[in-house]
Amino acid sequence: MSHTIREKKKLLDRVRRIRGQMEAIERALEGEAGCEVVMHLIAGVRGATSGLMAEVIEDHVRKHLTDVDRKRGDKPSAADELVDVLRAYLK
Repeated sequence: MSHTIREKKKLLDRVRRIRGQMEAIERALEGEAGCEVVMHLIAGVRGATSGLMAEVIEDHVRKHLTDVDRKRGDKPSAADELVDVLRAYLK
């Protein structure tokens, strides 16, 4: 995953933000926050992890699955469609 190494800082920043969101859930639970607050925080984490997954999948599709198409001269529109579908279902 050499492309992941190039995106390492960006990915780690996202993971650190997710960790901060998880810590907020922990604080809310320790502080006996209301269900609505906790559910809102959990939904934020779910969205953030889905976004992270979508980004990693997109990078994988673009870097590994379309290289064959590029060598043949085909348009990578199939990869674009796949990424769109995955993003829709990962939300």
